[in-house]
Amino acid sequence: MYPEYFIAPMREELSRHGIEETRTPEDVDRILAPGSGSVMMVINSVCGCAAGKARPGIAQSLQHSVKPDKVATVFAGGDVAATARVREILSDYPPSSPSVALFQDGKPVYYMPRSAIESSDALTISENLKRAYEQYCGSPQDA
Repeated sequence: MYPEYFIAPMREELSRHGIEETRTPEDVDRILAPGSGSVMMVINSVCGCAAGKARPGIAQSLQHSVKPDKVATVFAGGDVAATARVREILSDYPPSSPSVALFQDGKPVYYMPRSAIESSDALTISENLKRAYEQYCGSPQDA
């Protein structure tokens, strides 16, 4: 586990955009419960591709008129049990951090692994997420 003082700024980079932290398995189960609508879950990380690509791309994508009903995050290396719970739910995909998953009523419908993040820039990540929002998240919301 990373010390909290070390990862706090990386947590804040997402939470300042209204992304809810899910720090326990119970938080994860609550946000991804059946009937929860569309939820984007970000598995945050300390790595450079999270800092330079994933977090900026995610923030840009949330300016789109179509977006998930809820957006949440766990921090790999910080929220160990919560991250394990998300990975259990995403058991059809290899563990990856950073990564982004879209859920519809608690079931995964889209997944962006670290390999897709590493090979893209923030703008490309944002555009890919926007397309996923349009496909899985329904009608426009206030940006």
